[in-house]
Amino acid sequence: DYANGDLSSLCVWPDQIRHWYRYRWTSPLHFIDTPDDACSYEYSRDCHDTHGVKDMCVAGAIQNFTSQLEHYREGTSDRRYNMTEALLFLSHFMGDIHQPMHVGFTTDEGGNTIAVRWFRHKSNLHHVWDREIILTALADYYEKNLDSLQEDLVGNFTEGIWFDDVASWKECDDLLPCLNKYATESINIACKWGYKGVKSGQTLADEYFNSRMPIVMKRIAQGGVRLAMILNSVFGDSQQGFAAAT
Repeated sequence: DYANGDLSSLCVWPDQIRHWYRYRWTSPLHFIDTPDDACSYEYSRDCHDTHGVKDMCVAGAIQNFTSQLEHYREGTSDRRYNMTEALLFLSHFMGDIHQPMHVGFTTDEGGNTIAVRWFRHKSNLHHVWDREIILTALADYYEKNLDSLQEDLVGNFTEGIWFDDVASWKECDDLLPCLNKYATESINIACKWGYKGVKSGQTLADEYFNSRMPIVMKRIAQGGVRLAMILNSVFGDSQQGFAAAT
């Protein structure tokens, strides 16, 4: 109720609480570290935290919180899981797994340790993909109006350039193989478009922005469409859902 039904307004919550003592365990769930320069992702090899604990990565987290949400059909008497937290974690992590630098190289922490300048101010390569490209697009094309940007994104897949692709984005019978596909897409983009040609200390400006901005926008759209697909599967009329995650 306090969000007026706007799920997106609460999707930043997992970032806000990740350093709180109670939630510190969630910090590794926001990303996947892959071997430097391998440009590939494998769940069994890469989905773990820095101590080697399995399933502690963004793909494992999405699977876990989706399986928690599927218990909602059992009613409020089931106290094992906090359904609101599970929904917010799932929604946030679907964004993270589609942000290419969240499936980046281990040594540079997904571009976090690659210091760059974004036009005139200091940043790092991870933040360029997390926020700089989006904020620059908002300022340059939308007069900082997020609703206008959102309308353009929705228009692109309801009747625009991505219309013919949406059906393939949503294909998913078994959740984990789908998540592995999304993570593989991200590391491929990170290699081809994120890291390529970037050196520490470099200034990234118009050329980088203009060539990468359409990719960022498409990943946001894919993440949204796929999150809707998962939520429809979990909460829809069909009793089917996904195969139970361990």
